[in-house]
Amino acid sequence: MHDFCFTIPYGLILVAGGVVGYLKKGSTASLAGGVGTGLVLILAGYLSLKAFEKGKNSYLALVLETVTAAVLTWVMGQRYYQTSKIMPAGIVAGISALMTGFYLYKIVTGGNRIPAKAE
Repeated sequence: MHDFCFTIPYGLILVAGGVVGYLKKGSTASLAGGVGTGLVLILAGYLSLKAFEKGKNSYLALVLETVTAAVLTWVMGQRYYQTSKIMPAGIVAGISALMTGFYLYKIVTGGNRIPAKAE
C-alpha cells in the first residue's frame, strides 16, 4: 500500500476534526492544529503521489509525514494522559501512532514500490 493512499484521507480527517472542534466549542486551537497538520499531511501525500506518478519515491514527503504523525502522537497522547478524554485526544493519538508506525515501515522498506515498466 502506498503512503499517499492513507496520508491524504488522514489529513482530510484532521482538517474536518479541526473545523468541527471550532464549530462545536469555538476552539481556535482545534482549528489551527487540525487544519494546520491536516494541510501539511495533504501536501505531503500530494508530493508523494506526484513522485510516484513519475516512477520515483519522495523521501521528503515520507519524512514530513512521519514527523507530523509522531508529533501528533506525542501531543495528543499527552493531552489524553492529562484529560482521559477519548475524543478527540485519544482517537487522534491512536490513529497518529498507527500512522507513525506505517510511515516508519515505509521508510525501512524503501518507500513506495515502483512497478517495473512493462516491455
